[in-house]
Amino acid sequence: MLKNIAVLVSGGGTNLQALIDAQNDGIIKSGKIKLVISNNKNAYALERAKNAGIDSLVISKKELGSQDAFEDELIKKLDEEKIDLIVLAGFMCILTEKFTSHFADRIINVHPSLIPSFCGKGFYGLKVHEAALEYGVKVSGATVHFVNEIPDGGKIILQKAVNIEEGDTPEILQKRIMQEAEWKILPAACEMVCKNMN
Repeated sequence: MLKNIAVLVSGGGTNLQALIDAQNDGIIKSGKIKLVISNNKNAYALERAKNAGIDSLVISKKELGSQDAFEDELIKKLDEEKIDLIVLAGFMCILTEKFTSHFADRIINVHPSLIPSFCGKGFYGLKVHEAALEYGVKVSGATVHFVNEIPDGGKIILQKAVNIEEGDTPEILQKRIMQEAEWKILPAACEMVCKNMN
């Protein structure tokens, strides 16, 4: 029985694309992307879902008026679709314990550093890479982890290191970490978790 996967997105959807490609290439074979949910109606990720023939919908916290109403609506939709695994792929909303405990050990996220470095509240997007370069670390990378109520605080599933090179800017580093780490370990972690689910 294939596990149902939902991908939560906010922006361009490059990690979603990596998951769609991995599914098409047979890397993800124990699960199937059934639904894409965005909190931003203008997210290009919705276009990617449409092109791949995957159902998508927009759930906006702004329109619903509160975090509580937003999470209630998310939970309702994910339960209706019988979703087994939720993948946060550039999803720019912090989720509370109400949501994370409802789907305990069933939500994974990719973070663009080697946790526990440069993670937690306030570390997202380019800020992660700016901090890594400022600190002068020689190696960065990406981490896929389970999601709990603590930002970037859940158990680590997979990590991949990426060397920092002379002349790296946050943008260059961000791109290299996506290509060499995020797009490889996120699909691999998806397959691992789906395969091990009861």
